[in-house]
Amino acid sequence: MDNIKDFTDLKAWQLAHRVRLEVYEFIKLLPPEEKYNRIDQLRRSSSSMASNIAEGFGRYHYQENIQFCRQARGSLEETRDNIIAARDLKQIPQEKCEELLELLLETRKVLNGYIRFLQKQKTNNSS
Repeated sequence: MDNIKDFTDLKAWQLAHRVRLEVYEFIKLLPPEEKYNRIDQLRRSSSSMASNIAEGFGRYHYQENIQFCRQARGSLEETRDNIIAARDLKQIPQEKCEELLELLLETRKVLNGYIRFLQKQKTNNSS
């Protein structure tokens, strides 16, 4: 973590940002009647992931950073739920959904690792 100078250096943020970009492409495939439902939800939740990681990084206190990362994880799960719903409703080709779901699971794994790292740093710096 010594080479992390900015939130854009974080693997968790990089993946969350990639999710956001992929979701913005994904929603172009959704039917127009989803404009005010699933499309808006996906825009908000996918953008919230990267934004919360960035905001947490800027707080400089481990506990606050952890809390923002947990919020990012909640937005990730909300995004997953909407992708699963689009898949199951057959609104998007299944292969496209599976690719995005795989990216979300990878992002969750990295984000959970980052949260564990922050918790460990918090413990080590409080003793």
